[in-house]
Amino acid sequence: MADIRPENDAPPVAHLDLKARLMFGLVLLLIGAATAYVLYARGAFERTQTLILIADNAEGVVPGMDLTFAGFPIGRVDRIELSDAGNARIVVDVALKDARWLRKSSVFTMETGLVGAPKLRAYSGILTDPPLEDGAQRDLLAGDAMSEVQKLLASVRDLVSNLTRMTAAGSALSSTFDELHAATVRLNGPRGALGVLLGDKAESRKIMSTLDHANQMIKRIDGLAQKADKLTGRLDSMTAKADGQVFGSEGLVKEARATVIQLNGLLGEARASLKRVDAILLDAQAIAGNARAATVDLGALRSEVDASLRKVEQLVNEVNRKWPFARDTKIKLP
Repeated sequence: MADIRPENDAPPVAHLDLKARLMFGLVLLLIGAATAYVLYARGAFERTQTLILIADNAEGVVPGMDLTFAGFPIGRVDRIELSDAGNARIVVDVALKDARWLRKSSVFTMETGLVGAPKLRAYSGILTDPPLEDGAQRDLLAGDAMSEVQKLLASVRDLVSNLTRMTAAGSALSSTFDELHAATVRLNGPRGALGVLLGDKAESRKIMSTLDHANQMIKRIDGLAQKADKLTGRLDSMTAKADGQVFGSEGLVKEARATVIQLNGLLGEARASLKRVDAILLDAQAIAGNARAATVDLGALRSEVDASLRKVEQLVNEVNRKWPFARDTKIKLP
């Protein structure tokens, strides 16, 4: 039987030790590059500023949690500390390139949902305010959805209790529904809505009698209106006849117009006669002026004659005085 032995005659690998060292160095280089890339991606080499958020409870907040603004991460939680006052101090590193979105008037909240970890959010309402300084401390407003759910459940419980009390037998709402049902029955009854409004039969009868009287009055008013319409027609016909008698072709207006024309002619003739009378009056005024001047001359002449007569009378008296035997004492003037 032949002796079978493994063959160990393979040639040795050249520079095996060197190649192993190179492979090990390459692996270490790849691990270092990956680590550096991860650190770069995580912002380890990025310049940041510190923001400290003060909260009553930091439950659910872990280092590495993002601080978001408008849905975009602008910072990362670095560590969580406990202050001397017993509050949680959440230290957040904010990248300098994103710190321009944080202002002194910014508000920071921690929202806790029904499922999942809480979320840190930043809100800046006025972007024109001064920027937030490095190392600033701000209060963190916490909003817990579970507490809101508990409040909602308590409100629902109170609402159900109130509804149960309102719909119970003998409650005000039940009495209201009973009265509404009775009113509906009355409304469907023979008296209808009038019975629901009045309720009493005597009052309903009074209203019905009043309505009957009102209907009778309306009928009388309709008859008077018809008579008034007939009277109006007669008046219209009389008005038409009067218009024909007054304004027709043979009406009073035409005769009056002819009379006015004749009067205008007579007035024209009278106006011409008055003009002639005016001329005669002007001549009479001129004659009267001459007569007035002659009357003035006659007055002076009469004064002279009166003076001469007085002198003659004095002379006759003197002659009669001196001639007493004379019988005829009359003096005849030529």
